[in-house]
Amino acid sequence: MVTNISDCILFQDEAVLVVDKPAGLMVEPDRNGHPNLLQQVKRYLAVSGLDIEVYAQHLHRLDRPVSGIILFAKQRAVLKNLSEQFAQRQVRKYYQALTEKQPGLEFGKLEHWHRKEKKKAALYQEEIEFTEHAQLAYEVSAYSSDRYLWNIELHTGKYHQIRAQLASVGCPILGDSLYGSTLPYFPNQIALHACKLVFSHPTTGREIAIESVARFMDSTLSGQE
Repeated sequence: MVTNISDCILFQDEAVLVVDKPAGLMVEPDRNGHPNLLQQVKRYLAVSGLDIEVYAQHLHRLDRPVSGIILFAKQRAVLKNLSEQFAQRQVRKYYQALTEKQPGLEFGKLEHWHRKEKKKAALYQEEIEFTEHAQLAYEVSAYSSDRYLWNIELHTGKYHQIRAQLASVGCPILGDSLYGSTLPYFPNQIALHACKLVFSHPTTGREIAIESVARFMDSTLSGQE
């Protein structure tokens, strides 16, 4: 796991900071005191001297085993603007994933009714009590002789949504044993990466598109388990 967060910064200015979160690192503190990205970002800002008053607040989250782009507000004054962009689904979010299997269609949409049940996402074909609509668009291509690369645009951001929806069509993400993957991957990691985020800058209004290259590894080929 990367511990020097300065190596993971993709973009920053006086208002926002965008970080490429390593897999295995939590975004926010938990009751057990595990290392987390928010803590590391605040420490970076304090040490770098870029802000007299250190402020950082993430606008969204990624699961601990997922890598990729996280957006932070560096000023309280811009938090409302950015939060509203996420709430109104004006922010565009893209992911890549590796699976052992391919779906019946090479491209399309996955739509379900979603709700969190204990520590997993449950999906339904029809709306029932406490469910919310979940949707993503995807395109799949061959990554290697026995791996498939998914390019995903996430239209809704629900708990474990991508993980559950890919598993629902028989394609669990590599290493995601919670949703049915039986193949080994790397500790505290699954082959899911938040690769692109598009949002409007909260002070200039300019469209900002941030990209991060997925560095997928195959433990079954490298001999690691």
